[in-house]
Amino acid sequence: MTNPISPFLTDRAPICPPELLARAQAVATPRVAIANAGAKIPMQAAFEATKLGIMSPVFTGNRAEITCIARDLGWDISQFQLIEASDESSAGAAAADACGSGNADILMKGDIHSDAFLKAALARSAGLRNENRLVHIFHVSHPNGGRPLLVSDGAVNVSPDLATRKTETKEMVSLLRKLGTPRPKIAFLSATETPIASVPSSIEARELCEWAQQTIPDADFSGPLAFDLILSAQAAAVKGLHDDPVAGQADGVVVPDIVSGNILFKSLVYLSGGCAAGLITGAKVPLLLTSRADPPAARLGSIALAALASSQNETPHP
Repeated sequence: MTNPISPFLTDRAPICPPELLARAQAVATPRVAIANAGAKIPMQAAFEATKLGIMSPVFTGNRAEITCIARDLGWDISQFQLIEASDESSAGAAAADACGSGNADILMKGDIHSDAFLKAALARSAGLRNENRLVHIFHVSHPNGGRPLLVSDGAVNVSPDLATRKTETKEMVSLLRKLGTPRPKIAFLSATETPIASVPSSIEARELCEWAQQTIPDADFSGPLAFDLILSAQAAAVKGLHDDPVAGQADGVVVPDIVSGNILFKSLVYLSGGCAAGLITGAKVPLLLTSRADPPAARLGSIALAALASSQNETPHP
């Protein structure tokens, strides 16, 4: 007997938000170096994104495999650079080197293991490392449209310290401005809206909130906030947070650890059909650490998000 499908799961397919694509099309088309491109899934994503004008590919990997998959897609790639590489390690290094030398603007994971991809990106010879900590940000949008929600960090930093979460906060504010939000509203997640010694994340959330309010201009911050108060204006009103500038209307959530961030973004995906586009910031160029489980909409959205992140344009402060 098979297990019944959970009633909590949605059958709605994620949709790459048209507004995100339109914003990516409005900035300069970035060159995207694909680490070991010779597989159908990354090639399909690159094909769709190239047709939409939000990327120009730089392929690395086995030439015969890449050209064969492109031919199956009906894609003439003769005008694009293709760097021959014999295995995933050398393909990752070639793609990272292209970004580090200024010949590409975004580094994208192809048919390569995540650890090999990050090893190539962080190799000192690639020239992509700087003093910043790598952080991951998800841009989660609903199939019906409306306000997206940014979530950091659900994929890279397991137990981010306060310094890392400060970096996450600054990166999230910067990305939101590039997405057209002139005054971002950022919430610091915990299980309560009151700092309690027995809940360390609530104490840290208050500390982060006070730091952000004093340090980052033209943005609103609140924390600690439980998730219902972040998402629901009704819940915020019941709790007496009528005047809180973030409660019930947050643009982004900074989480205390990878577990809460991972649960949060996957809940939005699997329970509501959200499209989770993601990228890693903190290197010289944005990094696209896509998963084999990512649907096409999320892959396309991730490329669009990285195109905006790599641009120099930012909505002017009011």
